[in-house]
Amino acid sequence: MLHRKKVPFTPGRIFASSTRPSSWCDYTTARAALADKRGQFDGVGFVLNGDGIACLDLDDCLHDGVLEAWAQEIVDRCPRTYIEISPSGHGLHVFGYATVGKGRIGQVEVYDRARYICITGRRFGSFPRRLADISAVVASV
Repeated sequence: MLHRKKVPFTPGRIFASSTRPSSWCDYTTARAALADKRGQFDGVGFVLNGDGIACLDLDDCLHDGVLEAWAQEIVDRCPRTYIEISPSGHGLHVFGYATVGKGRIGQVEVYDRARYICITGRRFGSFPRRLADISAVVASV
């Protein structure tokens, strides 16, 4: 899906839903629509649909490239999994495999279903472009 100010849309500029698969599209289609409809969308996103992929959303933890101590502790416990800088430039998205439901634990949001995440593709540090099991990290926050 595509987004404008974090609101999800279909490539046809119709509101999309994180719980309605018929409103979703694949990454290639979303990227093509983003390029074709310049200025109409802010970026692309990913739907967490309960298939085993989860995201830890660490808000307001990155300042001038330096992580806040609480976020550094979480990142240090992560296996080699995909971590990207959030659209604001001040947070991180930690993606991996886990089953967690959804919710907020302090400054950390944890989701694995019914959630749309705006993505950037801007990797944090040298973390890989593959996913790892982050269940232990999720359980510890």
